[in-house]
Amino acid sequence: MRMAIKEILTAPDPRLREVSKPVAEVDDALRALMDDMLETMYDAPGIGLAAIQIGVPKRVIVMDLAGKDEEPEPRYFVNPEILDPSEEMSVYEEGCLSVPEFFDEVERPAKCRVKYLDYDGKEQILEAEGLLATCIQHEMDHLEGVLFIDHLSRLKRDRVLKKLKKEQRLAAAL
Repeated sequence: MRMAIKEILTAPDPRLREVSKPVAEVDDALRALMDDMLETMYDAPGIGLAAIQIGVPKRVIVMDLAGKDEEPEPRYFVNPEILDPSEEMSVYEEGCLSVPEFFDEVERPAKCRVKYLDYDGKEQILEAEGLLATCIQHEMDHLEGVLFIDHLSRLKRDRVLKKLKKEQRLAAAL
């Protein structure tokens, strides 16, 4: 099984603002994409990655919340939908592979249920809370073309995007 590490798009790349399309079926090509996404995420390193972050506008997410010294627990979400987000909110400090080296607190529903297709194309329903609920909502935002910095004040968001543009210009000049 050959996996490939893909380039992760970073803001303000306009492709990150695309709304991802539903997947018709889970086939070998999609599983290969999910394997590449997982490999890319581990290499970054991150805990979640949406397909659009590697330039593929499909409703696919991979994630693994296992700690550094824990056995990997990869999860695959195809066409995920959030059901019943809780009224109760929680705040986590979030970061994003597409917004490198920037972290800030974001408030999201503390719990939710997620309906999705797994790696084998079987429908699943997951009860998510804590970091898992935050992570799935963060990744699902990507499927709608939303970045976690969009949940921040305009001032903070503009400051982050300006810094990222400057870093990209410097990198391009090298």
